[in-house]
Parts: sequence; C-alpha cells; structure tokens
Amino acid sequence: MPNEPEDDVAEVVDVLPAELDATASGRLYEFPNNSKRRVAAILHCAVGAICLLVALAVDSPRVNDGLLAAGIGLMAFAVYSYVVGSPTVIDEGDALVIAAATVGFTAGPASAQMVWRGWRSRPAWRVLLYSAEPQPLQRGIVVVDGVDGHVIEHLVEDNPEDWSAF
Repeated sequence: MPNEPEDDVAEVVDVLPAELDATASGRLYEFPNNSKRRVAAILHCAVGAICLLVALAVDSPRVNDGLLAAGIGLMAFAVYSYVVGSPTVIDEGDALVIAAATVGFTAGPASAQMVWRGWRSRPAWRVLLYSAEPQPLQRGIVVVDGVDGHVIEHLVEDNPEDWSAF
C-alpha cells in the first residue's frame, strides 16, 4: 500500500524552528528589572502635576473638579508606583543557587518564577527543585527575596510522584 511507513525511514526528531531557538542568538535573556516601575511613576507624577496646575489656574467651563480629582489620583498613584519599584538585585541564577543551598540536597531539575508579594509588591523568586537522582527522591520549593536575597520561606518533602514508568 502507498501510505504505509517504510522500514528504513530515519527516526523523526522534533526540532525547534530556527526563529524560535533562543540559544542561536548568542545573547543571554535578562529578566526586566522591577525598578522600571519608577519610570512610570515619574510620568504619572508629571501628568498629575499638569492636571493640578490646569485645574487650579484655568477658570473655564471646560475645566472642572474632575481634572482636579484626576490630578490628585495620578499623583497618589505615582507615589505608590515609586514605592513599589524596588530594584530587583537577585536574578534567577542567583535565586537558584540560594535555593539549592537551602534545600539540603543536590539539586537536579529546577525552575524559577518571578512573583510579587504584599502591598509593596516586593519582587521574589519562587524556585521549585528536584533532587538529582534519575527518579528524584525529594523536591523542594523555596521563595527567595529578589531585593536582598534572603529566604522568605521553604518547604522540602519526599517526592510523592511515581516516575518509574518514565
């Protein structure tokens, strides 16, 4: 039959297209710094100040209390945005090293995820690690502060997943 696979066909391998291969560019990916929020804060402050100046200086039917309220709201949001713009000093590589030192086992597969905690929206890394055995015996999750690198919390447990089929 014409649609039957041939016995001598080479093994088909799944390959990532060249335009999606991040390793081909030669550049390291850098996670955006949380301090970029301060740029937005400065812009909000400038627009809020303009709104306040226009609302207080212009006497016109087109300029009403809504512009004054918008100026006050933008200025308040600018203050909040500036406060929550803590610079992220610890990158994901540093967070993985700190987490591996915290869990107490040799780390194998691991991943790091940026999260923000609390009202001040402080950056933190949530790191999931498995032990280095072929079928990991332990796993742990560590939350590392992105500003000063201290461990916020961590949990280590025996791996309940059964990977024997793989």
